[in-house]
Amino acid sequence: MAASAASNALVSRGLLYQGTVAHRLAEGLKRHGVTCLFGQSLPSLVHLAGREFGIKQIAYRQENTGGYMADAYARATGKVGIVTAQNGPAAALLVAPLAEALKVSVPVIALVQEVSRDQTDKNAFQELDHESMFRPVTKWVRRVTDPNRIDDYLDMAFTAACGGRPGPAVLLLPADFLLEPAPASAERKANLGQFPLDRSLPNSEALKEAAELLASAQSPVVIAGGGVHLSGAAQALARLQEQYSLPVATTVMGKGGVDETHPLSIGVASYFMGENGSARYMRHLISDADVVLLVGNRTNQNGTDSWKLYPSGARFIHIDVDAQEIGRNYEALRLIGDARTTLEALCDQLATIDTSARKQARAEVESAIKRGREQHEEQVASLVGSDSAPMRPERIMREIDKRLTAESVVVADASYSSIWIANYMRARKAGSRFITPRGLAGLGWGFPMALGVRVARPQAPIFCVVGDGGFAHAWAELETAVRMKLPVVLVVLNNQILGYQKHAENIKFGEYTSACEFSPVDHAAIARAVGAEGIRVEKAEDLGAALDRAMSSDTVTLIDVITDPNAFPPVTWYESN
Repeated sequence: MAASAASNALVSRGLLYQGTVAHRLAEGLKRHGVTCLFGQSLPSLVHLAGREFGIKQIAYRQENTGGYMADAYARATGKVGIVTAQNGPAAALLVAPLAEALKVSVPVIALVQEVSRDQTDKNAFQELDHESMFRPVTKWVRRVTDPNRIDDYLDMAFTAACGGRPGPAVLLLPADFLLEPAPASAERKANLGQFPLDRSLPNSEALKEAAELLASAQSPVVIAGGGVHLSGAAQALARLQEQYSLPVATTVMGKGGVDETHPLSIGVASYFMGENGSARYMRHLISDADVVLLVGNRTNQNGTDSWKLYPSGARFIHIDVDAQEIGRNYEALRLIGDARTTLEALCDQLATIDTSARKQARAEVESAIKRGREQHEEQVASLVGSDSAPMRPERIMREIDKRLTAESVVVADASYSSIWIANYMRARKAGSRFITPRGLAGLGWGFPMALGVRVARPQAPIFCVVGDGGFAHAWAELETAVRMKLPVVLVVLNNQILGYQKHAENIKFGEYTSACEFSPVDHAAIARAVGAEGIRVEKAEDLGAALDRAMSSDTVTLIDVITDPNAFPPVTWYESN
């Protein structure tokens, strides 16, 4: 007991880590603008040393959710998200969140402790070949073993994460190495913790050709992806839309890249433009386009409705920081560069040529969008106003949407949750954030991501929508939210089924597997058991008051809404089958 107390006293005075590699690492993180680490205990010395530099530890319960928190923190701040983990099973649980970050170009750095160097390849406890495990899901992985190189490798990690197309990086740290003495003072001064790190620009000839294509097009359309948010390009996109009268649609990750109340905003173009879809009656503005401008858009399966949505005979212009994404699925005029600087340069180029044809066509395009919105509202009026019990998801989304402001952030789990918010909530300004996992689209990621956003934006109203199937992956983080004082409004769509799986299996096979239905769960009771607020809603008339109560609470509030299990979102595949 006395020895333990003495050790704790030493730690509190910083004597155990002063002058060590761990201390230098924490100093380097501070230099790069890091203010928090998402991590449990190990590497302990890094967390302890971080306190000296004002770096807060956000201690999660499950290692994989820590990766999701760091991802969302990066998306919401434009700074690198840092997650830590110990060797073995904890490190292995970072594979999925790092893969998500790689697919959607989000900079996350994982600091992973390894066994001591003299124990390598001796079957030490929880020893694992981390380098081989992480290589397929990251941009960069290195093990650092020389104290004189700690700043070099830290800078390489940040450069890898933020440079070019952003993505995840991993720095492997042997346990004994962290205790070694480090050089007395850092020589490096640069802060590399913001992204994009280097803003590139296409050549002037390509920009001129793109401008002329857009100006002379009969029916152009812009489809913006998540790269608009990663680049901070929303204002540049808004300028292009307004000044040059171009209709703009977004992918799910690009949602909020434009003000969705703008008369030239189509909404989300994706595989859910089927029955009751918000952009269903505007699909022709994309499928009949003669020139399509893609901005930070991966042209993936979901965003293109399995590559059936985009017109086959159109000319494509593609802006992307990653040369390999341009032309992957649609041959295009290549504008390789940062989305914001490229859009700004494109607007400047358009200002030098005749764009009167676009202005003349504007009224007709706005009229088509207005009709499409009105048709959608007529079609779903009975759903968004439904008083049925169990509740319709459309009504739930409409009640949340009524409470959104320009500063609100909406986070959703993958699967149905992200489809509901994309169709029934609107961005109030260019740059609004709707955050959802779309790289791997894993279940259970929505709530931890909402906690990462709360760390990033302590004052913003944050709403999180999850299904009961996905939320079961992350129940433990309710305690994290209470302990770390991270209040969010958490809405659980409790329909007692794994909705997407059950519905898809029924359509494909005429029956469904036993994994698709759950026993009844009182999620509100789970929330209350860990000190959070918990509200159960079974009637539509009670939801508004529950949301208002949650918004005024100073702790996380879970609203368990009993939801119709037979509610199908507007997935085009459902309609065609």
